[in-house]
Amino acid sequence: MAFTHLHVHTEYSLLDGAARIKDVVARAKELGMNSLAITDHGVMFGIIDFYRECKKQGIKPIIGCEVYTAARTMLDKDADKDKYQGHLILLAKNNEGYKNLIKIVSQGFTKGFYYKPRIDKEVLRAHSDGIIALSACLAGNIQRRLMNQDYAGAKSEAEALLEIFGPGNFYLELQDQGLEEEKLIKPNMLKLSKELGIPMVATND
Repeated sequence: MAFTHLHVHTEYSLLDGAARIKDVVARAKELGMNSLAITDHGVMFGIIDFYRECKKQGIKPIIGCEVYTAARTMLDKDADKDKYQGHLILLAKNNEGYKNLIKIVSQGFTKGFYYKPRIDKEVLRAHSDGIIALSACLAGNIQRRLMNQDYAGAKSEAEALLEIFGPGNFYLELQDQGLEEEKLIKPNMLKLSKELGIPMVATND
């Protein structure tokens, strides 16, 4: 079984992604992978080019986005409390999920924009059907709480996301890119997975 990258930033993740769509799809094919996701930061601008290139090269395209989550609600815009955002990976598992993903990302711009296009749990609850969520990188709310030694807060966040997306549709991301913070939170990520019955997925940011 081939590995599938589910956390991928392309050239459409400004100041963060450097992977050209044509090149990253070709590299996946070269490595014997049969599917690949696109999860750019807060946007879906690259999905048409990505979809076409994947189809052209015989790779299954997985459409997604790494959305920014508001510190409180996406309508709150206080410089002290709302400047910073969390991260969450959303992947469409079917056509309904794709349509819901478009609605979520669009509302991040039209209603939640403050420094970044942000969404909140209210939006996720309204449009969670057909979507698989991953807990994202160190900037994810669960990981951030674990880094702050707030296990109870991380557990509460994980329980909320599990309730929103349902069993089998929410995964905890495990990453190892040589960062000390990743090693620090790994035991508690495993503990959360075991306590709450949330499966894990290995990704690379």
